[in-house]
Amino acid sequence: MGHRNKIQVDLIKLVGGDRLMRLTYLPSGLVLEKKLDPKQAVVRQKERLFGVFEAALAKADLTPA
Repeated sequence: MGHRNKIQVDLIKLVGGDRLMRLTYLPSGLVLEKKLDPKQAVVRQKERLFGVFEAALAKADLTPA
């Protein structure tokens, strides 16, 4: 999909030590945030979130305004 170059990825460390990943689609401001599982690799979770986020963007592209 052609959306990846327009998605900003932020990895945020929370006060309690947990981590949050935020994906933002820059043209529209659409955001997906997910608390990361410390037992799983960040790269794997990032790829999974990208898949979900890109599917949501594709569905939004098909929805008439």
